[in-house]
Amino acid sequence: MHAYFDHNATTPLDERVLAAMLPYLKDQYGNASSRHEFGTVARKAVDDARGQVAALVGVQPAQVVFTSGGTEANNLFIKGAAGYLKPAQIVVSAIEHPCVAKPAQELARQGWTLRRLAVTRQGAVDLADLDAALAAATGIVSVMLANNETGVIQDVAAAGERARRAKALMHTDAVQALGKMPVDFNALNVHAMTLSAHKICGPKGAGALIVDKRLELRPLLSGGGHERGMRSGTENVAAIAGFGAACELAAGRMADLNRRLSDLRERLERGLAGMGAVIFGAGAARVPNTSYFALQGVDGEALVIELDKAGYAVAAGAACSSASSEPSATLLAMGMAPEIARGAVRFSLGAANTAEQVDGFLAALAAVAQRLRRLTAVAV
Repeated sequence: MHAYFDHNATTPLDERVLAAMLPYLKDQYGNASSRHEFGTVARKAVDDARGQVAALVGVQPAQVVFTSGGTEANNLFIKGAAGYLKPAQIVVSAIEHPCVAKPAQELARQGWTLRRLAVTRQGAVDLADLDAALAAATGIVSVMLANNETGVIQDVAAAGERARRAKALMHTDAVQALGKMPVDFNALNVHAMTLSAHKICGPKGAGALIVDKRLELRPLLSGGGHERGMRSGTENVAAIAGFGAACELAAGRMADLNRRLSDLRERLERGLAGMGAVIFGAGAARVPNTSYFALQGVDGEALVIELDKAGYAVAAGAACSSASSEPSATLLAMGMAPEIARGAVRFSLGAANTAEQVDGFLAALAAVAQRLRRLTAVAV
């Protein structure tokens, strides 16, 4: 039985979330737009979930636009906002997820100017660089709340304050922060925020864009005008109900869970320090479940494969780019040498992990690293 330490990629579906979803996968199969009892039941499930999501981030239910996940929500904001703006500058951090970075690149091919913000060696966005960027006319700024690789928490509120002063629209991808730290939409000074269900023990295929009530977005999809015209398409009622249930569970367990995960990470990083590991972003504020590290002279991809054989699931960087042999763009932006970046392994904890699993992982890591170093020496 594997010990799963890749919760930043996805999380197991909580049994209580599954229970909330099952009625809408079986007997209550109505279309939420239908005007009979089946439809009314489905509509109530969507409305209830909208309230649960809204409550977790401190907004009104009407500000929640359901999507198929974080990627769609990020694209909806960037492309949808651009649809109502004259081409100007779009500013994103150098450590954004590809589903922010790539739509920003698309705007650059459509007459916008793309500006990437520098980050410190600890992985925090350089606010002085943002100040410099905002000297030019800017339409959109996007800075993630917690990085998916390092777990480093960004000062989005300060970035948002600067963006608003410059009359730019401010967005944050909060997918990796939700459930791991308090997230308050209004306190972050943003016009829009992206969330995803499957990072908080909810189902895949459900996400949301939280929007300022005055924000206008050109929809990506034309159709029946669902989600107040921002996202046409028949609602995935079961997944949305699961998303709502996951948000309610996250609110109730966040404080206790995060204390426990923080203790487990500290246990892990004491062991890593004893092996001489480099821990990326260790000096910055991080979400409590994430540790991103490298061992000198050990390839990250090889380490992940051998640890998997030993019964421990971890990641070599972000799941979305794990098929690439290129070193992490996030680590390169932090100024890490490519040979160090290629050794990076991401360890991300979840509710079911235990101290015994962490200890077992450390023992396996030491043995695997020693074996890989020996093989490398022989090959040389």
